[in-house]
Amino acid sequence: MLALKALSTSRLGNRWLIPVGVFPISPFSELAGRSTNSSSTCLVDCLITKFEFPETKALSIAARIPRLKSSQKPQALFAFLRGLGFSLDCIQSTVSGAPQILFANVDKNLKPKIELFQKLGFESPRLVKFLSKNGAVFAASLEKKLRPRVHILLETFHQKDVLKAIEKCSWLAFMYPNSRLLSNVALLQSYGIVGSQLSMLLKMQPRLFIRTDCQVRDIVSRTLGLGFSVESRMFIYGLSAVSAFSVATLDRKFAVFEGFGFSRSECIAMFRRGPTVLGRCDEKLSSGVDFFLNTVNLTKEMVVRSPALLMYSMEGRVIPRYRVLKTMESKFLFKKKPSFSTVMTLTNERFVEKFIFMYPEHSEELLIVYNGRNVDSSADAAYS
Repeated sequence: MLALKALSTSRLGNRWLIPVGVFPISPFSELAGRSTNSSSTCLVDCLITKFEFPETKALSIAARIPRLKSSQKPQALFAFLRGLGFSLDCIQSTVSGAPQILFANVDKNLKPKIELFQKLGFESPRLVKFLSKNGAVFAASLEKKLRPRVHILLETFHQKDVLKAIEKCSWLAFMYPNSRLLSNVALLQSYGIVGSQLSMLLKMQPRLFIRTDCQVRDIVSRTLGLGFSVESRMFIYGLSAVSAFSVATLDRKFAVFEGFGFSRSECIAMFRRGPTVLGRCDEKLSSGVDFFLNTVNLTKEMVVRSPALLMYSMEGRVIPRYRVLKTMESKFLFKKKPSFSTVMTLTNERFVEKFIFMYPEHSEELLIVYNGRNVDSSADAAYS
């Protein structure tokens, strides 16, 4: 009995020595668990009742953030976002992307950030759309990240260009060191990319400006290796396209054309004339090339000279116009057949005016063909 009493009252450091098996769970662990469960329950209840998250989603969010002793801040956040014009879906999207803002102080932390973006030109609903997709911006430090970065961008670029670039790539506003942004601006300027060209590159490919120095040099080198000249106005378009593709991806894009008999030099020549063409998915590139070569019967040389053809919507522009041209040809309405590539460049209004309403006796039928109704099978024959 004395031995048991001594054992029960002895200590090792600050922990009571309790024989193994006497308690299945430590009483301290049990208390801690109750505290955690209580705080988690408070947060989960708030997410379900106030934010209207499904229970599974609320539990998932609660598991990612610290304990919550009060629902006051989340409720203040909800009211604040509602006041800015956030819909319930936008609020849920924002919280899901950056759940830590549930603990933010609205007046001291969130409002100054919102004001910064509003001064930059973000206004509702543009601001709502941007922040609901980029909730992490709320979590970035205003004084260490957001304000200095915006200031640096505004020193080099026009406000509207900075606005569009940040809207396209929110990382530009707060991710990576400021020194990287400054270094890349200076590096690109050293290649002769200045003024409006630098601003255009920022809008087209803002992620390029937060890459490492070595990555930017490699992208420039690859672009020059494909035959682009720094003096050419197409250089920044090539640079933008190359920065979006790895070497393997670019080779895969070229392989789509090579499958139709194009040489690698023809692929590169086409890319130099229209760098953005490779931004289309492989399936659309393939179907477009097939249509122009095997249905319209254009030569490979014509496709190489006019890569913009592959950028037009097949269903919305190319095929409807092709059907009209084929129908007109069958009715001998042409004194001289127009260039197919030139016809594709016309606006919709100009095309309808010139190739449909110009022929009153046939305009009704041509309009039906153009809209895709009651199209005769002969319209799918080659336009040659």
